Amino acid sequence: MKIFLNKSLIAWYFILPVLFIHLFVIAIPSISSLALSLTDFRGMGKLNYIGFENFIELFDDRYFIKAVYHNVIWTIAFLTIPVFVALVCAYLLTGIKRGQLFFRLAFFFPYMLASVVNCQIWKYLFSPIYGIGTVLSGFGLDLFTTSPFTTKEYSLFAVAFVDGWHFWGFLVVIYLTGMYQVDSSLYEAADIEGASKYQKFRYITLPMIRPVLVFTIMIITIWSIPVFDYVFILTKGGPAYSSEVIGTYMYSQAFERFNVGYSSAIGTMMFFYVLIIVGLFGILRRLGWEV
Repeated sequence: MKIFLNKSLIAWYFILPVLFIHLFVIAIPSISSLALSLTDFRGMGKLNYIGFENFIELFDDRYFIKAVYHNVIWTIAFLTIPVFVALVCAYLLTGIKRGQLFFRLAFFFPYMLASVVNCQIWKYLFSPIYGIGTVLSGFGLDLFTTSPFTTKEYSLFAVAFVDGWHFWGFLVVIYLTGMYQVDSSLYEAADIEGASKYQKFRYITLPMIRPVLVFTIMIITIWSIPVFDYVFILTKGGPAYSSEVIGTYMYSQAFERFNVGYSSAIGTMMFFYVLIIVGLFGILRRLGWEV
């Protein structure tokens, strides 16, 4: 009985349920996907080992390359506009003394909504029949006469806009929390020296919240690869693969074309990408960066 009540074992009693869930929900499926990527499995029938043929085929697949290109555009878009707007907005909010809780909730509210709800809202807003275009046409402005979700040139950017609209409030709350950790005496000293708001933001705020900023850059870079829900709900990768990303292409290969082995190879490539990104940030930590 004393063995079971050992202090070193009590902690494991609480960890074991989580470990079992992780094992059966994440670890085993991940290992199975890695194994399937080396086969031509199509969802049923016999497994045939084909080595690295699926990975070789990926580099000749123009639709996969196009999806990777779209993911790169998506990553760049989310590392620039939402981060910049969230930083400026969070800095402005630090100067508001009354009603700040209201603004925090207002910015964070889209992030709390389910992706299906967010997408449905913007589908209605961009609808050429009863959306923004109908209202503007009453003023003689022929804008949004067609939904940007159905236009090859704008579909990817339209989906990124909707996802960014839902996401940037999350960044505002994170940056605002980081800014409140900055020592107020630094701003007081800057005021004595006659520093402007821009100079205080540039030389005090940004350097002091660098760990938070680098962390958000890391999670945005990682999250931009498996992006799926907003693209799938709004465009399903169309029209004509114009908004196809790696996540939707992997889904179509697995559940529409039943190329399970090929789809697993795509998932494995995504895993190695995330591993590289995490490794790079680990190297930055060893070099002394506050990540």
